[in-house]
Amino acid sequence: MKSAIRKMGNSQGVLIPKPFLLETGLDLGEVDIQVEKDAIVIRKPKKKSREGWADAARQIAAKTQDQVIAWPLLPKDSDADFSW
Repeated sequence: MKSAIRKMGNSQGVLIPKPFLLETGLDLGEVDIQVEKDAIVIRKPKKKSREGWADAARQIAAKTQDQVIAWPLLPKDSDADFSW
């Protein structure tokens, strides 16, 4: 598909067709841009290791606070009553 480089303020840009965005999973926000030989390559940014883990842990803790507190109340002498 051919497109045109357009003036956008003091910069220049190319409009990306929606089917391309859907196929690649790109959306509004940050992208990685690199020059490879005679091409400009646009990619989704790579996720950082453990990105989002802290938020997920906080959400789990908030939802299960009652369950977390209940564990110390369980009898410690036997677990025979539990079905495994």
